[in-house]
Amino acid sequence: MVKMLISLGLNGVIMRARKGQFDCIDKNIITSSLNLYEFFKVSQCFLAKEMWNILEVTHEVTNNVKRARKHALIQESELFRMQDGETIVDMQKRLTLIMNNLIGLGKIYDEEELNIKVLKCLDRSWHPKITAISETTNVTMLSTTTLFGKLREYELDMNKFKEQENGERKASGITLKTAALGEESETNSSEDNEAKTLNLLQENSSNS
Repeated sequence: MVKMLISLGLNGVIMRARKGQFDCIDKNIITSSLNLYEFFKVSQCFLAKEMWNILEVTHEVTNNVKRARKHALIQESELFRMQDGETIVDMQKRLTLIMNNLIGLGKIYDEEELNIKVLKCLDRSWHPKITAISETTNVTMLSTTTLFGKLREYELDMNKFKEQENGERKASGITLKTAALGEESETNSSEDNEAKTLNLLQENSSNS
């Protein structure tokens, strides 16, 4: 009987030792795949099961945050519009940032979707270019980078045209101002001549 109890006791110790050994192995496996933030969360845990429970909760919270962030970015992309006075380069930077964040969260748009989104977000001043691109180019075969390049070229041409137009207006304004000054000078000169003539007449009249 005593031998049996001793044997059972030894078996229990061996089983607990093996369990502890397996738990240690499990802990090593878990910690080896963690980043620094996750490791600090579970570093005080005694059992592998405790580690696993904490990580489950942490990743569930993280997944919920990611889903919320993803939905917010999708909504932002759907409401994306060109801002007043914004250049094509600045608009491209804003849109690229949103798209890169969405890619990191698993949401990927194809080229056609992006191109349509870009064309729709432009203001009314871009309608002639949008029409020209739609009529002469297959948007489905066009890369978004190429599309932005075409829009940038159009923007540069429009800026040059506006500068030229402003220059012509300034030149026209200067010409009109010069003409007005000339007319004013002629008027003043004519009035001076008339005044001199009247004075001479008055003097002649007095002498007679």
